[in-house]
Amino acid sequence: MPLPKIGSKPPAFTLPNQDGKKISLADYAGKNVLIWFYPRAFGGG
Repeated sequence: MPLPKIGSKPPAFTLPNQDGKKISLADYAGKNVLIWFYPRAFGGG
């Protein structure tokens, strides 16, 4: 998948939060959202 262009709408996705609850980007429609993650930063593998 190519990187989105600045200012374009992001693709729809769902990810687990720190408690394992699934959160969808659509849950925050119309709001400013900052997405921050560390892939495997603390996973040890």
